[in-house]
Amino acid sequence: MNILFLCTGNSCRSQMAEGWGRQLSSDHMFRSAGIEAHGKDPRAIAVMAEAGVDISGQESTQLTDDMPGWADLVVTVCGHADDNCPVLPTGVRKLHWPLDDPAKATGDAASVLQVFRNSRDEIHGRLQALLETL
Repeated sequence: MNILFLCTGNSCRSQMAEGWGRQLSSDHMFRSAGIEAHGKDPRAIAVMAEAGVDISGQESTQLTDDMPGWADLVVTVCGHADDNCPVLPTGVRKLHWPLDDPAKATGDAASVLQVFRNSRDEIHGRLQALLETL
């Protein structure tokens, strides 16, 4: 199964989901994209590395016309991406995970990193549950 994670900027949540997907399953193909491409957030890279997942080589990619056709399943990870998701080809399923954007966290550096860790862990749990159903 080909799974596409779609977010607003493909900088945090969708990047972490792609990384977890590659880590947790070799039975499926994973990609991520954004309605726009904002570049990868270094804090997402750092907290994923803490969990033993290297996402530093992934690209921040803008959604292209061919990506929805590549996917068997599109998972939107934010409301903006869900609202702006293109019409999907027949047979492509869509799930929505309403995840908070860790990049919008405020406070000192340690507090913000904890928000990124919480997001990382929530995505991990959601992806494990999804993979159990496939």
